[in-house]
Amino acid sequence: MNALRALLFSLPLLATALTAQAALPAVDSQNQPLPTLAPLLKQITPAVVNISTFTHRRAGNPLLDDPFFRRFFNLPPQQLPQQRRPQSAGSGVIIDANAGLVITNHHVIGGADEIRIGLTDGRELNADLIGSDPDVDLALLKVKADNLTALQLSDSDQLQVGDFVIAIGNPFGLGQTVTTGVVSALGRTGLGIEGYESFIQTDASINPGNSGGALVNLRGELVGINTAIIAPGGGNVGIGFAIPSNMASAISDQLREHGEVRRGLLGVHLQDLSAQLAEAFGLAATQGGVLVSQVVPDSAADRAGLKPGDVILALNGKAQRQAAELRSQLAVLSVGTAIELTLLRDGERLTLTAELGSPAQFSVDGGRFAPQLEGATLRNSEEGDAVQVYAIESRSSAAYAGLLQDDRILAANRIRVRNLDELARAASLSRSTLLLMIERQGTTLYLALSNR
Repeated sequence: MNALRALLFSLPLLATALTAQAALPAVDSQNQPLPTLAPLLKQITPAVVNISTFTHRRAGNPLLDDPFFRRFFNLPPQQLPQQRRPQSAGSGVIIDANAGLVITNHHVIGGADEIRIGLTDGRELNADLIGSDPDVDLALLKVKADNLTALQLSDSDQLQVGDFVIAIGNPFGLGQTVTTGVVSALGRTGLGIEGYESFIQTDASINPGNSGGALVNLRGELVGINTAIIAPGGGNVGIGFAIPSNMASAISDQLREHGEVRRGLLGVHLQDLSAQLAEAFGLAATQGGVLVSQVVPDSAADRAGLKPGDVILALNGKAQRQAAELRSQLAVLSVGTAIELTLLRDGERLTLTAELGSPAQFSVDGGRFAPQLEGATLRNSEEGDAVQVYAIESRSSAAYAGLLQDDRILAANRIRVRNLDELARAASLSRSTLLLMIERQGTTLYLALSNR
């Protein structure tokens, strides 16, 4: 009985204490306001959308779609209903509220017949695909709606390792989710995720469904588009990657203007400048830069005066240390763009200007289209009916794959190709294996080129 009385007596006191605690201001022991991201998130989260995609397939036995089968069994024409099947879910970012432009990853919407986006206010909108770029893994969508919120793009070149960032997206289809972290590294390349890579690495939790979502700084500006993770155990381990906002801006501008990316090409083969190579060229072992190993004849580089053995120190004033990162920076520039290259040649520093050309104008390194083709110099055939292998670098990916000089590429991934542009589109359909049909000395054969 005494215990019961004590409990009844303590209940009002407990309730009073809880009420007082709930009423306490969000301050620390020195009566200073505690930091919170809530006001910032209220402003920016409406700009991040959920994306759902759908494909349409015919119901029933696929043999019934075969006209020969139906004629053979004397079956009447039949219109089979279509099923609307959800394909994938991801995220996107509104970058222009007035025009209704949404940027996301290509792999989020690739192959979709219908795209819908969901806003934080509950609205669901149909979206039209303006264009996409599989090589950088970006796509641009357009919706028609009022009262949209857009994120301002930041200059991602100003990011530093250690900067705080916020990832916003739709992981596992749960709905909008916010995670925080820091920039862990910059300019990550060589991951084999995309054709052109220069990723922001972050430990802000990114999971399946976050693809296409926003990576923002503490000013609420977009610094990257969340794209991929390394997850050896199937879950997040604190290693996520985002496409820098500067790259996303350049690609979205081209997609908005042309509906496609008209990528300009310099026409050089590049490799990292190792300490051994630097010593062989008479340079200091610590010399930074990217080595030009080959200049494609009649290319923009050739016309500008670049030579094998040149060391590219800077592109448009920005220092260069990795071949892959330089390729990625060139990949966002359009045909006709004038660039400035700072070089070392025979120990002397010089500056050259070049105007990027079109793939149809000269030969290109096959690595532009697929990693398996790196080291193969390709050009349109004179007959206009195939892609010609003009040259092969020894010990290159293309050489190990079995390609030979003078091979004619007739098809890629079972799609007929007659020029470099068609090869680029066909090669983008598969990243793991590239199936080529080639003509060699009058004989046609297939090559399966693996990216593993």
